[in-house]
Amino acid sequence: MNLEPSPGASNFQESPGSSKKDVQACLQVVREALEDVKAKEIVEIDVSAISNVADAIVIASGSSTRHVKSLADNVAEEARKAGFRPIGVEGERDAEWILVDLGFVVVHVMLPTARKFYDLETLWRTTPESVA
Repeated sequence: MNLEPSPGASNFQESPGSSKKDVQACLQVVREALEDVKAKEIVEIDVSAISNVADAIVIASGSSTRHVKSLADNVAEEARKAGFRPIGVEGERDAEWILVDLGFVVVHVMLPTARKFYDLETLWRTTPESVA
């Protein structure tokens, strides 16, 4: 599934349509789509304070390339049904890491090895990790 961007589609949140309510609604759709296809280790990160590209990032793991592709396909399909048109989907050919760009929410579906190697959770962490 290769999605072409809609005319005028942009990741930048210059329009007033990107309200906190929209972001939360989109996150709920993404969460349910990932859970429906049994994603593992779903993490949601609020990046609105540090990024002008997205308000939130969702990271999830799949157990195989086929599972990763199924997860990404389900996210894109359920988002579309809910009125959140995907701007683009990248990485489907290798399916080790597929990115689904929903505008104000970006979803990363990865194999555990790719997830560990790229460590997006640490990269996008906005607060220092507390020391126990």
